[in-house]
Amino acid sequence: MNCNSHLFDSLPYQTRLRLNRRQFFGKGGSIVGAAALSSLLGGTSADANLSKPSLPHFPAKAKNVIYLHMVGGPSQIDLYDYKPKLAEMYDKDLPESIRNGQRLTGMTSGQARFPVAPSKWKFSQAGQCGLWMNQELLPYTAKSVDDMAFIRSMNTDAINHEPAITAMQTGSQIGGRACIGSWLSYGLGSTNQNLPAFVVLIAEPSQGGAIQAISGKLWSSGFLPGEHAGVSFRSAGDPILYINNPDGVTPEMRRRQLDGLNQLNEITHEKFGDPDTHVRIQQYEMAFRMQASVPDLTDLSTEPEHTFALYGETARKPGSFAYSALMARRLTERGVRFVQIYLNGWDQHGNVGGKLPTQCLDIDQATHALIEDLKQRGLFEETLIVWGGEFGRTVYSQGGLTKDNYGRDHHPRCFTMWLAGGGIKGGTVVGETDDFSYNVVKDPVHVRDFHATVLAALGIDHERFTYRTQGLDFKLSGVEPAEVVKALLL
Repeated sequence: MNCNSHLFDSLPYQTRLRLNRRQFFGKGGSIVGAAALSSLLGGTSADANLSKPSLPHFPAKAKNVIYLHMVGGPSQIDLYDYKPKLAEMYDKDLPESIRNGQRLTGMTSGQARFPVAPSKWKFSQAGQCGLWMNQELLPYTAKSVDDMAFIRSMNTDAINHEPAITAMQTGSQIGGRACIGSWLSYGLGSTNQNLPAFVVLIAEPSQGGAIQAISGKLWSSGFLPGEHAGVSFRSAGDPILYINNPDGVTPEMRRRQLDGLNQLNEITHEKFGDPDTHVRIQQYEMAFRMQASVPDLTDLSTEPEHTFALYGETARKPGSFAYSALMARRLTERGVRFVQIYLNGWDQHGNVGGKLPTQCLDIDQATHALIEDLKQRGLFEETLIVWGGEFGRTVYSQGGLTKDNYGRDHHPRCFTMWLAGGGIKGGTVVGETDDFSYNVVKDPVHVRDFHATVLAALGIDHERFTYRTQGLDFKLSGVEPAEVVKALLL
């Protein structure tokens, strides 16, 4: 028998699927070198990931995720991290023993002093759990705190938006990694074959002004197969570009066109063995199926009036946060595994007194409504809701300071996030910060720990959920130590 046959058989299974024997012999010695290199590197993503992992690893509490990302970094001091002693520190310099030489952004590094800016809003206790929070700006959210678990000790390594939001979404400050939605699409898939497993909605803040860029890399599949990238739904016009057939093209004509195109793609795949060709075929097929499912999904005329009484009238406006929250419920009940909502406008370096109330008005009623709506439909206990930004804000003022107004710079050392729903122990608070909401003093929770905890709620062991590429086994939680925050979980 030709020794090359042994070499062919020794290639990893997925590589053999994409390479017939005629191609193998035609490539000659180069494939032998490739096989040797593959064995030395321990294989690549094409070699080792033919089958999806067997998940969940243990019984899951949550089946779906709705992730509400507040782009820019909400001020934990003004919303959820109550610091009554700051009232006595108004306009006094932040003690150096607190800042302790920690790095600053370029926006405040040149300030002559760092005056303490207490929150202008009154805090009060909410719910049976007695959580201290800003009920002035978040009265509806206050009704849901007994369903929420708060992390007051979140911390991250990045101090600027782009690396911070990338780390929060992918586990790494460096672009090119798979995001959390793609990981779950890959591992768990969707229960509705007519909709993607991972959908992205970008809500539009009511207020104008400078906002942070939201790039498609945040819902990229990275090194995972391309079909696990998030599908972004637009807020105006067709939800997805070209989802509808052109005038004069019937569904039957489109079906015949796709069949012919798929045959051509199969010929291309046979010739070149490029896995992206199969991804393209799958995307075309998904788009065809979505032509029937998306119009029903986005038709809110079927929603009863009490739905809009619950979410607020802005839920009728495409692109609003309330509309996006309602769409998240509709997507979740149709089997979409992971829904990501981004809301810009939280990067408040100045005029916190003017900007924060508008941002809170955008989210407050709709967030409470989402929780109540999921409960009414029996979906709350199997849907994990996540709320938070990429970092927090400083206790000291950026720029001028008055008792009614101030600005706050980026602060990665501590910030607040909350989780609710599937697998989460409501009415819980994890972690503490110092009297200035500047440093964590108890139970720090890093982004890595947050990712490990989200996966645990879905029945996934973050240490065992890996994907091999370029000779390495990648994890969402990264290579540094990460711990599941068990206090948050039921």
